[in-house]
Amino acid sequence: MDKKKQVKRIFDSISHKYDFLNHLLSAGIDFYWRKKALKLSGVNQDTILLDVACGTGDFSIAARKRGVSNVFGADLSFNMLRYFDKKDEAIRGKIVQSVAEEIPFRDEVFTNITVGFGVRNFYDIPAGLRSFHRILKKGGKATILEFRLPEKGFLRFMYMFYFNNVLPLIGRFFSKDREAYTYLPESVDKFDKEVDVEKILYESGFKSVKTYSLTFGIVNVIIGEK
Repeated sequence: MDKKKQVKRIFDSISHKYDFLNHLLSAGIDFYWRKKALKLSGVNQDTILLDVACGTGDFSIAARKRGVSNVFGADLSFNMLRYFDKKDEAIRGKIVQSVAEEIPFRDEVFTNITVGFGVRNFYDIPAGLRSFHRILKKGGKATILEFRLPEKGFLRFMYMFYFNNVLPLIGRFFSKDREAYTYLPESVDKFDKEVDVEKILYESGFKSVKTYSLTFGIVNVIIGEK
């Protein structure tokens, strides 16, 4: 199965338990990560935001709590978008089913883009980030929130044990999808080893890129400015 079809199948399958498992498996720290990423990106009431790989909308909802009223969402999974629509009535009519690589918006219409734990699921990451650059206004920012693996020591040992053993077991039990929570640690490992997001952002035309490390280095916030 090619990556686009695999990702769509997985997230369509686990959509009914996605929010519950996100908060459970992160012990609720995911709320802090999104809040911190939005603060670092400087979103405000004048922001025009596109939340890519928006899923069930937690990043978008967090942005609205910071005063952003003009929020749009895009995701490949129809089932995830359906749950988003149920959670937040304000988003109705402003979400599209789309991959990041082919976002159906005009050039230079957004001041900000967010993507939470979704870039590693793109089937063509450089194409996705070029798409971000195309639809951002001059001076606009793409904010990427993504997992990374601790480099060494006891923290890495404990993290890898949890990620490769505990997380898949809990995920499979609640979601009833055997592949989904095996794909998660595998995709994070592959992404961490093979993908240099900063480099790709520069190659996509972004003029500056800043990276912030959160929670002992297990999550990065990467902000590219056009």
